Amino acid sequence: MKKVIALLLALCVMLPAAIAADNNKALQKARNKERKEVMKRYKKEGWKLFGSSRSLEVVLLSHWAKLDKEGEDTREVMGVSTRSKSKNVGLQMSINNACLTYAQQAGSQLKGRVISDLAGDGIDTDAEFEHFYAAYERLVEKEIKGEMEQSYSIIRDNPDGTYEIETYFTVSENAATKARLRALENALKESEAAQKYADKVSQFVREGFNN
Repeated sequence: MKKVIALLLALCVMLPAAIAADNNKALQKARNKERKEVMKRYKKEGWKLFGSSRSLEVVLLSHWAKLDKEGEDTREVMGVSTRSKSKNVGLQMSINNACLTYAQQAGSQLKGRVISDLAGDGIDTDAEFEHFYAAYERLVEKEIKGEMEQSYSIIRDNPDGTYEIETYFTVSENAATKARLRALENALKESEAAQKYADKVSQFVREGFNN
């Protein structure tokens, strides 16, 4: 009987480890497949790494590793410059576009929560808040740049002699919340209507993108 109990206990210890090992192998297999597909697409579409001495494959894997390590707190943001005569100007435009993309997503998410929660209380959010939304997006775009960590940029030639650039970033939502709150504080100064509901709107901003 003791041998049976010992065997069962051993199985209880070994089984989760075996399952975890199988899951890790499956994840690694999927990641290798994804890496090959992305690298194949980059090559087919004429993309090359820009502004780094490392290989495109290495920076791509490093980018993914950081996203995996930091989990749900960190998200990817990508900026694009489609037609620039200068590589450096195009790079800066792609960075600005990433900030704008993040700001628009933040503004859209906040607007959705305001309309959903406050409009349900009979508040005319469309009329009272439009100026506030615009101010908030503009200020988030300004504030978020310092919280975005650039991973890598890729570049390709356009037929007309211009350049197309994509730049990828990671953003910690915990740090970005501080940037959004700074933007909120200044946006509220531009909107008397939003000031009346400042506590509620601040709550929406703190909740970020996960709701």
